[in-house]
Amino acid sequence: MHGTSKEQQSTTQTPAGSAGVRVFRGIRGAITADADDTAAIAYATKRLLGEMTRRNQIELDDIASVLFSLTPDLRACFPALAAREMGWVHVPMLHFSEVDVPGALGRCIRVLMHVNTARDAREIEHVYLDGARALRPDLIRGAT
Repeated sequence: MHGTSKEQQSTTQTPAGSAGVRVFRGIRGAITADADDTAAIAYATKRLLGEMTRRNQIELDDIASVLFSLTPDLRACFPALAAREMGWVHVPMLHFSEVDVPGALGRCIRVLMHVNTARDAREIEHVYLDGARALRPDLIRGAT
């Protein structure tokens, strides 16, 4: 690596399973909202973010950033507003609109949370709740 010493390189290349070493990982999640209104979107967002952090033992300071995508039928509010209400005021967040694919799951909020963690990639629990469970049944571990 250009600009780093051999000592720095060995530290950054240490496997995640090594005692206390933290790495940057992504945690996926999705949930469906009951309606296109602020209360329903905020409730679904808070529920999803809460489950993602609880199941993966993530503290607020572990979160580097969060990307939200919403299906085109959800336009009443930004999910980041709900996250801010949870105290996530220093977490960078960004929103996107999903591609409007015919027949795709509607009223869906998807999340990609970037975190610093000591967990191995196989230990990360991706969280799919309610109607979004149909998106990735292969990743569902716990009950909703």
